[in-house]
This record gives sequence, C-alpha cells and structure tokens, in this order.
Amino acid sequence: MSQPTTPSQSVIPAWVDSSLLQGMLRGIERESLRMQSNGFLSQELHPKALGSALTHPQITTDYSEALMEFITSPKPTIGEALNELTDIHAVVHRHLENGEKLWPLSMPCMLDDNEERIRLAQYGTSNIGRFKTLYRRGLGIRYGRRMQTISGVHYNLSFPDTLFAELQAHETDEQLKSLSLQDYRSHRYFGLIRNFIRLTPLVMFLVGASPTVCRCFLTGHKHQLLPLIKGSYYLPYATALRMGRLGYQNSAQKSLGIHYNNLTGYLDGLQKAVHSPYPPFSRLGLNDASGEPLQINDHVLQIENEYYSLVRPKQVPQKGETPSQALKNRGVGYVELRAVDVNPYSAIGVDETTAGFLEVLALYCLLSDSPELLGPEQDLVEKNQTEVVNRGRAPNATITDLTGSYHIEDWARLYIAKMQDCAQLLDQTYATDLYGSALAIMQARIDEVDETLSAHVIDDTLKHGGTWSFGSHMAQLHAESYEEHELSVETLKHFEQLAAQSLQQQEQLEQDTQVSFDQYLEQYR
Repeated sequence: MSQPTTPSQSVIPAWVDSSLLQGMLRGIERESLRMQSNGFLSQELHPKALGSALTHPQITTDYSEALMEFITSPKPTIGEALNELTDIHAVVHRHLENGEKLWPLSMPCMLDDNEERIRLAQYGTSNIGRFKTLYRRGLGIRYGRRMQTISGVHYNLSFPDTLFAELQAHETDEQLKSLSLQDYRSHRYFGLIRNFIRLTPLVMFLVGASPTVCRCFLTGHKHQLLPLIKGSYYLPYATALRMGRLGYQNSAQKSLGIHYNNLTGYLDGLQKAVHSPYPPFSRLGLNDASGEPLQINDHVLQIENEYYSLVRPKQVPQKGETPSQALKNRGVGYVELRAVDVNPYSAIGVDETTAGFLEVLALYCLLSDSPELLGPEQDLVEKNQTEVVNRGRAPNATITDLTGSYHIEDWARLYIAKMQDCAQLLDQTYATDLYGSALAIMQARIDEVDETLSAHVIDDTLKHGGTWSFGSHMAQLHAESYEEHELSVETLKHFEQLAAQSLQQQEQLEQDTQVSFDQYLEQYR
C-alpha cells in the first residue's frame, strides 16, 4: 500500500489574494418528502397556500407530489444562504396540514407496497405543466417510482469573473490566453468539475449520511444489505447508499460517452442522448392502451435533466432556452454539486460545516491542475465511489488513483492538508474562521471514523429502534425548531406575494395554451 506524499506547494498562485474571491455566490436546493402523521408518504396535494409548484421560484416539487424542493436565491455568504433556507422551511411548515412533517433522511421510509401510491407531481393543465408530469411518469416506468423518492442537497456555487480574468492573464498557454472570457470561464469550470468527480469519494466519506435503508424501499430490489434492526437494512461500513446501486441508476447512460473534458463535447453527448432511441425504452411503449402518453419519447434521455451526474455545469436559462442552449449561448455560469446527502441532524438538511467544506473543496478543484478525465481513470473513480459508498469506514478501505493505492484515511488526510491554504484564503475573504473550522471537523472525522455522519446514523437507528423511529424523532425535533424560528413580517409578506404571483402565472400559462398537448408533445418525439 502506497503512502501519499504530503503537499509541498500550494495550489494558490502567489498573486491570488482574497479580493479576487469577493463576489462568490452560493445557493442551496434541498429536497424533502412530506410524511403523514402515521409516517407514511403524504397523499395530499401540494399545499395551495404555498403557491404553484410550476412557477414558484423557491418552493416547488421534484418527482412526487409529496417530494418538496426548497431553493434559495444566490447569496453572498454561507450564513445568508442558510438563513433563507431556514425561512423557507419555517414558511412551509406553517402550511403543512393534518400533522404532516418533513422527512429528514435522504432515503425514504414507510412507502406503500403499491408504487402507484407514490403520486406524480402535478403542475396544472398548461402544456408545460402536463409535460413536467409526463416526464415524471416516464421516469417511473423506466426506473421505478421508489427510486425517485430519494432526496438530496444540491450546492450551487459561482466564482467572480475578476478571478477568471486574472487566472487567464497569468496563463502561459497562448491558446488559453486567446479565448474569450466566457470560453475561458467554461474551461476552468470544467477543470473544477473533473477534479470534483475525482474527489467525490471524499465527499461521500465525510458527509455521506445514508448507510441504512428502510425495508419498504427494497421491495423488488436485488440487494446485498444486511438486517440492522427490524425494518431496517444496512452495510456495516457504508457511507452513502443513496449514491450507489440502490440510488439513481441509468444503465442506458453508461454507453453515452458524455464527458467533462470540454463544454462542446459535453453538449454534443447530451444532444445525442436526447435524440437517440433506446430499444428497452421503446418496448415500454409511448402511449398506454387508451392513448394516454406513458413517456415523452423512447430516447436514452427524455429531456436533458434525466442525465444523472454528481456535478453539473449550469447557466441560468432565459425564457424558452433549454439548459444546453443556455450553456452554449453564455457558457458555464456556476456549478451544481450534487453528491451531498441530506444531513438528518440539521433542520434544513445541511449545515455550515458541510457548506464550508464544499466551498473549500470547490476552490481547491478550480485552482488545481485538472487533466482530461479519460476512460481508465474514470473506471478507477467509479470503483473508488463504490468502495466508499459500501465500505468507506472499513479499516482496510482503499482508494486507487493513477499514482497508486492508499488507505482511505491516508488519502483523505492528504487532501485535507492540500486544502488548508484554500480554507485560509476563504476565511480572509469573509473575515471568519468558518472554513478552517469546517476542515478541522472533517479532519476529526477522518481521525475517528465513528464521528462521521454515517456512523452516527447507524448508531441512532439502533438506539431509536429502526429507521422510521429515528426519522420520526428527528422530524419532530425539526418541526419544533421551525415553530421556534421567528419570521419577520417582511418575510411572511414576501412569501405570501410569491405564492399569489405563482398561482397567477400558472393560471396565465393555462389560459395562453393554444395548441393541443399532443401537438406540443410531437416536437419531442
């Protein structure tokens, strides 16, 4: 087993100072299932008092009508993003009916044996609303509805153009120096993405929080999990089963060859996937016996969003643009870090420790060399992810990269050490100690793996007598924290206005519908 060498040189160029990071923005998306007072998945419609899930910018639904998604606006500090996310949770809690609560774990529990009881999200009668529901119906017949009830946290992050302009000015490669700032920014973000993919095992190891699964989720699944306690299954050293074989899988995507070596190749791969029929999906049929659509089309991807990845390049779409068109037209504007489990110990699913760690990691990934990610290395990365998902806390767990194989603790310590300078720079930028403290907590989890979130989840699942009991206990604690959270008059008024505006916008879309849904759908088939 190799010993990783301790870093001797910082990834931060000497000319980079904290002023170049001023203007960073971050936003957080958190998903959570609504659960009935008896613990089962909610069968109620999205609360109308919260507005339209189709058009509301901050409170919407994901796959299921019961799977809520909360979205902050881009914020200049971690604290402001977490505060807004807390406000959203408190507002939502006020409007949950019949004793419903928000499920605090990434993996669902108390699902009915009948998948049809997992209700598809509804968005009204406009063509775009019906299209969104049909997309979800297609996901259900392709992969099963249970898989679509898994929830996570998406961390969105952008760096200021002043940083990219300075990085480009110091390039020695004439080809890179001659790029437009937009193209250079995309080039650097893709470097960040490749490095983040290489280091996703570190994220899973340190903030993974899904080592256990409720028995109901395993219905119809082949698995190698072991009984932990009545109604709960696990693997003894697992960290993030959500990110493994039980999570979102699409074998059809494996052969696509979508890569992250440059924006053009990435977009070409996506376009091929959304236009290529896939025989197993063709066999499912486009319509049911009564002529009702079953899926948007029989292509590898119905739409671009179906492509699953641990990190995505993003650009805010303008009206009528697809995500790919936005990227093609204006380049990468930010990255979406998606390999993050919901933290059940946080009332909002994520805390400042995780947020700080992710930002340090992202800065490190941006400033580090990032060669192309090619087949052999991609295979190693996937093996590392599987190792950490299933047995990341095992005494003999290993990580293998192009330089050798390492004990996971040695490998993780190496990268935490490499990131210290990035944490210091971010602490200087924001006049805080948040980032250094986040790395110190991660270091403590490496030194004592029983302090990882995944280890705590297993312990508490046993202590409370099962996944449902543990989840219900945390859901009750979180509900009490939402009730204690004071919402200002301005905040309440703001969310009331957003709800009313969103309902008006949905109504307008429905009134403006001029072509039949069949005609609308034809352009995607």
